[in-house]
Formats: sequence, C-alpha cells, structure tokens
Amino acid sequence: MIFNKEGSTTIITQEKTTITEFVKKIEDKYDDIKGDNIIINLFSLAKITKDDVNEFLRISKQHKSDKHSFVIVTDKISFEEVPDEVTIVPTLQEAYDMIEMEEIERDLLDS
Repeated sequence: MIFNKEGSTTIITQEKTTITEFVKKIEDKYDDIKGDNIIINLFSLAKITKDDVNEFLRISKQHKSDKHSFVIVTDKISFEEVPDEVTIVPTLQEAYDMIEMEEIERDLLDS
C-alpha cells in the first residue's frame, strides 16, 4: 500500500494484497488521513468485482459525512454497478476533477 499526499488529497495505491486486507489497512491508518480528500487507486489490480468495491462502503460513507471526498479509481467496474455512496471513476484525472467539483459544491452549501 502506497500513500502519496498532494496538497489536501491523499492517493492510496493498492498493489499486492486482497481488497479486504487493503480496506483494513486503510482503517488502521484512517486517523492520519481523515482530514484529506482520499483517492483509492485500484488501477493496478487485474480483476475487481462489485463486492470488492462494496468493501469500501463504510469508509466512504464516514469520510463523506465528514465533508471530504472519497473516490475510487478503476476501469474494471462501472459507477452504475455500485451504490451511490461510492464514487468510482475510470482515471486518476477524473478523480481529481470529481474532488474539485465536490469541494465547490460543499463551499456553495456552506455559504
């Protein structure tokens, strides 16, 4: 698991472990990143299922309720296949764009 912080966004890249173990490691480190927007980069995984993505549901809900973005990057599954509480995009650039849009939306709601 690789953490890369860019401004107020932390990118977490998954390499060689199961999704369940990956989510557990994120939960263990969550206090260190809970104030950041989070991008979960699953691009290096060859196979991802809807159930794999649903493993992130609890963390995604918690993070979004704290007014931060939580975006999963993979082109192996479509956003239409996962619950609305999970934001999924096919590229890293789209993840940055989604965070920017969500930040603007939060700013407008707070004004």
